[in-house]
Amino acid sequence: MNYRETDPEFSQRFEHFAFQEVVHEEGQQLDEETRHLAILATLLGCQGIEEFREELPRALDAGITPVMAKEVVYQAVDYLGIGRVRPFLDAANDILTARGISLPLEGQATTTMEDRLEKGVQAQAEIFGAGMKEAWKGGHINRWLAENCFGDYYTRTGLSLAQREMITFCFLAAQGGCEPQLTAHAGGNMNLGNDRDFLVRVVSQCLPYIGYPRSLNAIACIDRAAEARK
Repeated sequence: MNYRETDPEFSQRFEHFAFQEVVHEEGQQLDEETRHLAILATLLGCQGIEEFREELPRALDAGITPVMAKEVVYQAVDYLGIGRVRPFLDAANDILTARGISLPLEGQATTTMEDRLEKGVQAQAEIFGAGMKEAWKGGHINRWLAENCFGDYYTRTGLSLAQREMITFCFLAAQGGCEPQLTAHAGGNMNLGNDRDFLVRVVSQCLPYIGYPRSLNAIACIDRAAEARK
């Protein structure tokens, strides 16, 4: 659908806001790699599948590698569930294949089924502090969180740990209703050097894709996490 023809006034204002005003707002800019990673994760979080199909080619053209794009999709499963992520995996495969990129991509796993719990706990502790070293013992879901979410995904190459924690923040902010987890992951981001200013810039760049209510909620969670660090 060519919205410039069917909805010219809307198209003019939206494109100016999303692709000019927001991108170039003084003090709210991000490097292209970070901005596109955040937008891809945000579109997964808000279930914007049609916009994801528009954004992924832009991201690839801007320098996001196929591996990076796939890692965003893979990690989303732990925060959104496969029921919401499968359409995005299919879309990513379609777009990459159409560009002549051979699948599967090179593997990025660094853990085995035997050491995934140990390494997942290490990743949790690096992000949230040494107190997480015993958290996995709190029940089977806590153990799954350590070995599956962190051991299977956070330990993969293709994205840095700080990038992974940033996209997790975007998954949570975009889907809404996860404010306790969003606040915790805002703190985790800060522990890895993604400070308050950086996270506000991430929210600002993603606002056109999730709207004002969830963006304002995300900034409130960032402020709570920052206050807790004082």
